[in-house]
Amino acid sequence: MTPVTKTGKTTAPAKQKQKARGAKAPARRKQGTVVEDPRLSARRKSVVRSKLRRRLWVAAALLAVGLVGFGGWVVLHQSWFSANTITVKGAVHESRAEVISAAGLSAHPPLISINTGSAAAGVESLPWVKTATVSLKWPSTVTIGVVERTPVGAVQDGSQWLIVDGTGRILTRATTRPPGTVVLQVAVPANAQPGHWLNGAAQGAMSVAASLPPAFKGQVASVIANKDGTVSLQLTAPVRVDLGRPVELTTKYQDIASVIAGATLHPGDVLDVSVPQASTITGP
Repeated sequence: MTPVTKTGKTTAPAKQKQKARGAKAPARRKQGTVVEDPRLSARRKSVVRSKLRRRLWVAAALLAVGLVGFGGWVVLHQSWFSANTITVKGAVHESRAEVISAAGLSAHPPLISINTGSAAAGVESLPWVKTATVSLKWPSTVTIGVVERTPVGAVQDGSQWLIVDGTGRILTRATTRPPGTVVLQVAVPANAQPGHWLNGAAQGAMSVAASLPPAFKGQVASVIANKDGTVSLQLTAPVRVDLGRPVELTTKYQDIASVIAGATLHPGDVLDVSVPQASTITGP
C-alpha cells in the first residue's frame, strides 16, 4: 500500500508513479501555436490541384486555337486563295493594267490581305477615275468598278491642250481639243500634269463651263477666268458676257437668253448680267 501522511498527501514513491504515467499522455499545446486540421490541409491541396488543371486546360485551348489560326493563315495564303481573276468594269480611258496596278493587285496577292478601301483609293488616284469600288468573291475573284470623269474644258498649254473635268482635274494632255469641250482661258500651273488640279480663279471658270446649258454651250467660244475671281464668256457673235461671281448661274443664263432673243447685239458689245435680272449692254 502507498504510504499516506496524516494530511492525506501521497508520499514520494506515489508521485514518481504519476509522473511515469503522465509521460505517456499527449504533450500539452504551447501557448500561441495553431494545430491545422488535416481536413483543411487536404481541401487546400485539392483547390491548388484544381486551379493547376484549369490553367493547363486554358493553355492547351489557347495553343489549339493558335495552331488552328496559324494553319488557317497558311491555307488562306496559298495560290488558290489569291486574286487570280480580276475583272475591271467601267474603265475606258485608263487601261486594265493601269487600274490593277493602281489597286496594288499586280502581284495577285491573297484575298485575305487585300484592303478594299485602300485598293479603291489607289484606283481613284488615276487621272480619269472619279470613283472606284473593289469587291472580293472567294476563293479567288476581285471586281473593280470604275466611274470615269467627264471632260468639260480644254486649256491651251503651248502646243498641247490640257483636258479637264468640271472640278478642274487635269485628265490628260492632247494635241487637239476634243469635241464638246469648252475653251478655258485660265492660268496654267507650272509643270501641270494629268492628275493635278487647276486652282484659284480657274475653279470659278470650271464651275461655269460645267453648268452651261446645252442649247447655249455651242454659242460660247471660251470661258474666261478673271483675276478678281469673276468669270466672263466670249461668245461666237463676238459678244462678251460678264457673269460676275459664279453664283446664281441659272438666273444669269435666263437673262442672257432673254437679251439674245429680244435685243440686237453687235460685235464688241458687252452684256453685263453680274446682277441677276438687272442686265446692261454697253457698246465697244
